[in-house]
Amino acid sequence: MAPITFKPKQTTKRLLAVLPERARDVLVHRYGLGKSDERMTLDAIGKLYGITRERVRQIENYAINNIRKSDAYKSEKSAFAELEEVLHSLGGIIVEDDLFAHLSKDIATQNHIHFLLVLGESFKKRKEDGEFKHRWHVSDELAKKVEDSLRKLYEGLGDQDLLPESEIVNAFLDHVKELSEKYKNQEILKRWLSLSKRVGKNPMGDWGVSHSSNIKTKGMRDYAFLIIRKHGSPIHFREVAKNIEKIFKKKAHVATCHNELIKDPRFVLVGRGLYALAEWGYMSGVVKDVIKKILDKNGPLTKDEIIDKVLKERYVKENTIMVNLQNQRFFKKDKEGRYSIIETAQIEK
Repeated sequence: MAPITFKPKQTTKRLLAVLPERARDVLVHRYGLGKSDERMTLDAIGKLYGITRERVRQIENYAINNIRKSDAYKSEKSAFAELEEVLHSLGGIIVEDDLFAHLSKDIATQNHIHFLLVLGESFKKRKEDGEFKHRWHVSDELAKKVEDSLRKLYEGLGDQDLLPESEIVNAFLDHVKELSEKYKNQEILKRWLSLSKRVGKNPMGDWGVSHSSNIKTKGMRDYAFLIIRKHGSPIHFREVAKNIEKIFKKKAHVATCHNELIKDPRFVLVGRGLYALAEWGYMSGVVKDVIKKILDKNGPLTKDEIIDKVLKERYVKENTIMVNLQNQRFFKKDKEGRYSIIETAQIEK
């Protein structure tokens, strides 16, 4: 079912008909309502007519006010009511591009809808700023509450926070408790989230602060971090490269991917080609270093205790652990069969 029943182009044609020719032409050029769907600037229109941009602005304001005072405007009351109802159904405040895309895929038709929104006295536009995108609303009170709630949501997020969509929606819901229940559904809440320029979603579908590398990914290391984090457990670098190409549509050479992972402290090599995230608590270093850190933390341990603890940190064979443990430059075994670090081989910092 179409979101609107009236025909925007025919509606604007009837409204423009009440104007003198030049005033009508200025609006046609300004809003892209003619054969060309290009919206011209005040300067460009001024050059076309040999007048100043300020004079063009005066003509535009005069034309809009004249239409609003006309009988034709009153006759199109149902069209404006439909647009208002659409805005309410989409959450009362919505990103301009999202509203246009919802109503029509045709650029020319979107231009006519835009013109009707400008004409309609119940519609208000808030221009893009550092916090929010261009948006339309029908209630100043609602718009302010939604924007304030988005600010509070942003302020509660850390730079490295990365939340599934369901969690960010629930967190946002806590900030909009006072608003009408009719707005509290997943689709409207997600539309409101999209208003913010400071909170964003990455290609994996997770949300965080827009300036974070988790959202504003800049290269292979950032892509790899998100791939491994989403996977939730150690993964081979070949699979990481494959997923970067699949999800981010970026060329990822296997060898290059491996080299990038080695260089970044966010990743820990936990097995042959297997990488985990340092934030998961894995110890850094090769097996020898891991054994040292375990003994430094726990004191002397038996072979089985050491193997058990190392296997929680590394995907290696038990024999690999034993080979390292038998290195007498670093480890010694007492009469009770417990291993400890040789004093001269304390963990290098």
